[in-house]
Amino acid sequence: MSTFADLGLPPHILKAVDRLGFKEPTPIQEKSIPLAMEGRDILGSAQTGTGKTLAFAIPMVSHLLEYDGSMGLVMTPTRELAAQVEAAISDLLGPRSPFSLALLIGGEDINRQFEQLNRSPRIVVGTPGRINDHLSRGTLDLRRVNFLVLDEMDKMLDMGFGIQIDQTLRYIPSRRQTLMFSATMPTNIIRLSEKYLINPTRIAIGSLFTPADNIKQQVIKTSEALKYTELVKQIDNREGSILIFVKTRFGAERLAIKLARDCYNVEAIHGDLSQARRDKVIANFREQKYRILVATDIASRGLDIPHIEHVINYDLPQMPEDYIHRIGRTARAGANGSAVCLLTPSDNSKWKMIHKLMTSKEAAKDYTSEHVYRDTRVKNPFRPRNPNNRY
Repeated sequence: MSTFADLGLPPHILKAVDRLGFKEPTPIQEKSIPLAMEGRDILGSAQTGTGKTLAFAIPMVSHLLEYDGSMGLVMTPTRELAAQVEAAISDLLGPRSPFSLALLIGGEDINRQFEQLNRSPRIVVGTPGRINDHLSRGTLDLRRVNFLVLDEMDKMLDMGFGIQIDQTLRYIPSRRQTLMFSATMPTNIIRLSEKYLINPTRIAIGSLFTPADNIKQQVIKTSEALKYTELVKQIDNREGSILIFVKTRFGAERLAIKLARDCYNVEAIHGDLSQARRDKVIANFREQKYRILVATDIASRGLDIPHIEHVINYDLPQMPEDYIHRIGRTARAGANGSAVCLLTPSDNSKWKMIHKLMTSKEAAKDYTSEHVYRDTRVKNPFRPRNPNNRY
């Protein structure tokens, strides 16, 4: 295993990494950072919890410090992931940051975002909907963006953000460096990489369809009538923080209320909550003010809380791939964790799809090697692209 010093990072970045307590780069960081520092476009994938944020944050900050006046843009599918990315970049920059950031997400006071944008931020992090809102208002200027990150691209497409991403890219200069990360690599992602990236380096670490080895999985068959009783039994037999996934917003509230009535310290998070409330719920859970968080799939990506020891799937997800992301909320950064599924007879078809995904030949592949398709003659990170772009 190499060290961050082996990656050719500038001294100020090395000091920041040391200040944050990071000792060794993860595989995705080890592969991505040097190539991104060279100005390469990257199409990257890795299991959840493997440090993708730092894999693009370090090259972005280094790039912006080298090219005065340039800007970076990070687009994510959810508010929670955007806030987490913004916090990670702020931590990397430190208390004496040489430039400001703007976080553009729905559900927050837009006047506060106007204030952030008036400070001419060098880095903008946000969700496609709110970014496009600011573009239409004329409050966001992306003409200086030459470092673009599309994070969790598969989820953005699943959420219907493809058109909004295309609209945003019309406002970005054609000469730029682009990094695209996706937890899965379906055909549509490959096609988009050909559209958005130029001669990208493909980096894939680990299997995209299997959970981390340090997650102990357990399947418990039950019935709808006994499901809640089994959940309580699992909670009582475990120690540490627990994240429970349910199918609907109404289900999250109902289950949290039921657990609270049974004297459990619990909160719920779902899409109907205001952004301020969602932030408070996550902050309180992070600070361990309560032990149990009941959540919909808005927490399946972007929720990085190291002390989560157990994930319980009270309801199975609609998409098999989301199962991997759900249980990936535990066993973060090399820690151990457990995942439990409560299966009723009505879940059989969904579970078969999840099991098929995890045991397919594709899941068994070893992606630890670096897959490259690039033109090594192209080294300028600001090369011309589609002339039909707005800028």
